[in-house]
Amino acid sequence: MRPNYALIIFSQKSLLIMKKISYFLPFALIALLASCHAHEKVPYVVDAENIPAEALAQLNTVADPIIAPGDLLNIEVTSANMADVVPFNKGLYITEQGIIQRVTVSQSNYSTNLDVSTDYYLVNSDGTIDFPILGRVQAAGITKLELSNNLTNAIYPKYVREQPKVEVRLMNFRVVVCGAVRSPGIYQSRNERMNFFEALAMAGDMDIRGDRENIILYRTNSDGTREVHRINIHEKDFLLSPYFILQQNDVIYVTPNKSLANTAWQLNPGVSATITMIGGISSLASLVIGIINLTKD
Repeated sequence: MRPNYALIIFSQKSLLIMKKISYFLPFALIALLASCHAHEKVPYVVDAENIPAEALAQLNTVADPIIAPGDLLNIEVTSANMADVVPFNKGLYITEQGIIQRVTVSQSNYSTNLDVSTDYYLVNSDGTIDFPILGRVQAAGITKLELSNNLTNAIYPKYVREQPKVEVRLMNFRVVVCGAVRSPGIYQSRNERMNFFEALAMAGDMDIRGDRENIILYRTNSDGTREVHRINIHEKDFLLSPYFILQQNDVIYVTPNKSLANTAWQLNPGVSATITMIGGISSLASLVIGIINLTKD
């Protein structure tokens, strides 16, 4: 019986391929085993329950934000005699019949989820706001309560007979979350405060490929100075960090993890493809060997 040279050549090539696969197989297995330990890097603030209660009690979680240039403020001046304080309110006027009316032109910016109103006061680059009757008033570098007290003292008793109530609200408390998160974007807080995990939750949480030990926080202070900090939210001490409570206009950048070890139970697409290819070639080689054996018989 004449030998089938085509099958012999194909068999030799198959054996050569199997030898090459056997060379790369250990590396694929190492990557697979490494991925099995990556789940240890996934959790946030590991062992947080072991933080002393005294240390947690000392944290100031409701700090009043410091007003900065570029902020938008909503300032309302009210009094038992509203007619006296109407001139100190943007968008308010008194009709000929003596009725107090409000004129507000507002619109929503859907790209940033922010509300924009002509009644808001923009903090200028020099830190001041243009306030009715009073003119330029310093706002940057102080808290809302301090600005409220300053406005009250400037209005009463010089302009009105009764002490008014001045309420100041920060309308653009927002942070930027980008990088390896599910929904990057600009997120606004309605209650004028936000912690780090609230910001991540708004952004759909971190992607599994995000590096929990190497997050960058970019911050612009009220005096114009800038800070850059690297944050590790894997460690429980992050809850005690001064950066756990965010400031308005903070930028959070979650760096992507380039290590296969931090893919956390997810195989890198390249490793997955390699294993699939190995399985396919092994099946093909088994089929060829079976055909050769049948031919010999």
